[in-house]
Amino acid sequence: MAGNALFVSDREHEVLEAVAHLATSNPFLPDRIAVEQKALGTAFRGYALVWHMDGELRGINPNIEPLREVAERFAETLRERLANGARATAEQLRLYEGFVRYLFFYRYESEFAKLLDDGSRGKATTRPLVFFDRFSADIDHFFKIRGVRFPLVPDSGRLLAWGFQIRRAFHHIYWQVIGSSMPIANLRAALWRSIFTHDIERYRRSLYEKMGDVPTLILGESGTGKELAAQALGLARYIPFDASKKAFTADYASGYQPVNLSALSSSLIESELFGHRRGSFTGAVDDRAGWLEGCGSHGTIFLDEIGELEGAVQVKLLRVLQSRVFQRIGETQPRRFEGKIVAATNRDLEVEMGEGRFREDLFYRLCSDVIRMPTLREQIADSSEALRELTYILAIRAAGEDEAEALTRDTLAYIRSKISADYEWPGNVRELEQCVRSVLVQGSYSPPRRERDDPATEAAGIRDTLLRGEATADELLREYATRVYARVGSYEAAARVLQLDRRTVKAKIDSELLAELGSP
Repeated sequence: MAGNALFVSDREHEVLEAVAHLATSNPFLPDRIAVEQKALGTAFRGYALVWHMDGELRGINPNIEPLREVAERFAETLRERLANGARATAEQLRLYEGFVRYLFFYRYESEFAKLLDDGSRGKATTRPLVFFDRFSADIDHFFKIRGVRFPLVPDSGRLLAWGFQIRRAFHHIYWQVIGSSMPIANLRAALWRSIFTHDIERYRRSLYEKMGDVPTLILGESGTGKELAAQALGLARYIPFDASKKAFTADYASGYQPVNLSALSSSLIESELFGHRRGSFTGAVDDRAGWLEGCGSHGTIFLDEIGELEGAVQVKLLRVLQSRVFQRIGETQPRRFEGKIVAATNRDLEVEMGEGRFREDLFYRLCSDVIRMPTLREQIADSSEALRELTYILAIRAAGEDEAEALTRDTLAYIRSKISADYEWPGNVRELEQCVRSVLVQGSYSPPRRERDDPATEAAGIRDTLLRGEATADELLREYATRVYARVGSYEAAARVLQLDRRTVKAKIDSELLAELGSP
């Protein structure tokens, strides 16, 4: 090709631009469909608006393989033209760089998948990668072209780290956040933005090692999958690749630490989070590092039910978010927190702040990145097929693929005949999963009674007990404590309402009444 030849034709420019756009766009937004169609032309195959894991195709996008073939074929053509002196503008070189990155994502997909599989099985992902030399040679082939200067081309180690992060992010969001409704599609897109921001090119230029400074707050009812969302975020952090050792600097799978705050007493929460010095309190027989100290710079701590934190611990956590500094209990030496905090709650934090139980300054440190989990009610209202699709996927998990279709039919038939079409599923997807399993084992499912959802019903029950004049003070306390616990969902929270010791509340819980109310 002559030195003054055009780099691409008008149609080729459309393909170049479309594939480069796919390399930087949010894959969970419906906008991708028009871009895929632009790239493939008549070879494009129509597909669902929402890219998700469904029962029949397992969510396989039928356009991925044709796009990969286009990328493989066209990338070599473009590279040859540049090597032969074709004229390319700075914008075209930028698009070429994105085009090749898209190619690399799929060319090395099997190697990335092997790393993901190792991490899921507890194997370290920090071993030397034998394919790195081949990867580096590919980088040189496409970007070390005599006389061509590209606007932004990272070194091979950074590009490999970038590709593996994208693969991890897609994998964990796609497989853990199930459903085809638009509320769920918007949730997947929001999680992707939490990892890469809305401008993925800016993230790639300068933000990839700074996102740990931004905490994420996940809000939603119980059973909506807040922990799954947090796990998807925590397992998709950027991890540098050391080219000299041909290995990642940290193991992605061990960097995520979930902490259920509602299961711990206040004193234990403080010790577990911040650590303690020997002798700082009764039982502190050794120095101990806390979760914050053990979290590396590319790790994530998930604080589930952050609304349960008492005021004193909220103040200490606020300092961590403001200055990234904390001390162990009983010592003054400052220590630095290097990781990312993801927090979640099923409480209405606006109400909690209004009643003085949650600090406003802590909320405003958490609210720069907020993820709201859609309820099962919202999913069903958006899509008439949402209940069937979710039931089928849960049936696969419960009984395997061979029995999934039959179990789905049985479950949906039982719901229609015995529960009602307008049942609100207060336990969300978690409750639907138990419904599927209960139909599998018992052939039936009994939704929990929801008296605790109606304060008037609770008040009437307690009032009737008082008017009869037959209950002892201990019986009254047991009933009231049980109803409060069923409403607020934890011993700590019930203890605050009742102004009793947590252990006293736990001792007073009536298990039979709690079963009738539906355990929290």
